Amino acid sequence: MTTVALAVTDGMLHFELSLAYEVFGSPPVGVDVPWYDVRVCGMDAVRVGRFRLEPDQGLDGLRGADTVIVPGWADTDVEPPAELVGAVRAAHEAGARVASLCTGAFVLAAAGLLDGRCATTHWAHTGALAARYPRVEVDPDVLYVDNGSVLTSAGKAAAMDLCLHLVRLDHGSSVANAVARRLVVPPHRAGGQAQFVAAPVPTRDDHPLAALLPWAVERLDQPLTVEDLARRAGMSSRHLGRHFRAVTGTTPLQWLLIQRIRRAQELLETTDDVVDAIAAATGMGTAATLRRHFNRTVGVPPDTYRRTFRSAPGTNRPAVE
Repeated sequence: MTTVALAVTDGMLHFELSLAYEVFGSPPVGVDVPWYDVRVCGMDAVRVGRFRLEPDQGLDGLRGADTVIVPGWADTDVEPPAELVGAVRAAHEAGARVASLCTGAFVLAAAGLLDGRCATTHWAHTGALAARYPRVEVDPDVLYVDNGSVLTSAGKAAAMDLCLHLVRLDHGSSVANAVARRLVVPPHRAGGQAQFVAAPVPTRDDHPLAALLPWAVERLDQPLTVEDLARRAGMSSRHLGRHFRAVTGTTPLQWLLIQRIRRAQELLETTDDVVDAIAAATGMGTAATLRRHFNRTVGVPPDTYRRTFRSAPGTNRPAVE
């Protein structure tokens, strides 16, 4: 069982803390993998927003954890406590993967963990982070950045993206998607690297495309056109396009492409199928077409993607390309 330690102290943001606890503290129903052992570590009782929190352990509990998460820091004009900074640094030196949510990046920067690395934080504080810690390569335009043992996220909803990314790295996409479904959030949004494809999904079930979208997902191996979708929905192609834009934020063809890429990601992670077979199963036609769209959308070729995510626990079958 992987141990996740949440580092808390006075001044933490309750949204990011609660979000991380919800993701790592509650296994999704029907998923048969060893879930995380979550510990909350802090200096005595702490004030988190309007709430008072009793930690499970002191900050020394960070040492020995597999993953340490530092939630957002409320007042970025105030230096984080030396005890917190030292405990986070010691945990990383002991081998922990350390991730910050939102302005928690200021704690990681104070610990020296971001020196020479690309990092991000809430867009309103990227300038302050760059000015205070000039050795950090601050990227204000991304949702999260994965440096391997050190990860940072932008604010609020991007913290969820990073937490789901960590679950995906540990357990694969199907488990991460199950967590996302339980929390009623989209499975992926593009992060610090374009390896996690946004999948526009409707936010309610009573929209005009409620029956059409699952019908199309079940037929991704077929050469669906806008006319096919419009005919199935019983509306004109122009009317369909307007509904797609309103419901998913994109066009029918772009939505189909994203679904095909997501299906290809799942097959690359969970099967030994060669790229030609995956191209056929996702309606891409040829391996060359799949590689072109996959590389452009995801940012890496299919074989590189497979090597990366087949290394996750529970996916240790040999990769075939």
